[in-house]
Amino acid sequence: MLAGKRILLGISGGIAAYQMVDFTGMLRSRLADVHIVMTEAATKFITPLTLKSVSRNPVHTEMFDDSDNAAIEHIALAQMADITVVAPATGNIIGKIANGIADDMLTTILMATKSPTIICPAMNESMWLNPIVQENVEKLKRDGYIFVDPEYGEMACGGEGWVRFDFKE
Repeated sequence: MLAGKRILLGISGGIAAYQMVDFTGMLRSRLADVHIVMTEAATKFITPLTLKSVSRNPVHTEMFDDSDNAAIEHIALAQMADITVVAPATGNIIGKIANGIADDMLTTILMATKSPTIICPAMNESMWLNPIVQENVEKLKRDGYIFVDPEYGEMACGGEGWVRFDFKE
């Protein structure tokens, strides 16, 4: 089902970012071509080099760089994607998408893509249950975004709650 598909994986800055190594490996094992865009905050949890090694493609972190095609790279990535996945999706990235804020490489691509977009929230339960976050989720669902709701489990801060991004291989 994923063989030959071009997956654009947008990684935002949550602790679940570490899982994207295994997630990328799983997608590659199913013969998907995985292209990764990371927010600046995501690079604090996992390195672009690690994800480049697993995906076998360049990892994009900057909206503007010194390359000749940087000015249109966000459009090229948006157009090449068969499927876009945002994981982990923090409350911040969900809010940006819902409100049309495109202030980095990932949100600019998300604004330009026409591919089906799957959002996989992962954050502290208090943040997930915040009415503003839930309003943003409902708005995005009405706009056609697909959500994989978080699972119940151990939180990074201790205790348990509806917070986990957990992919099934």
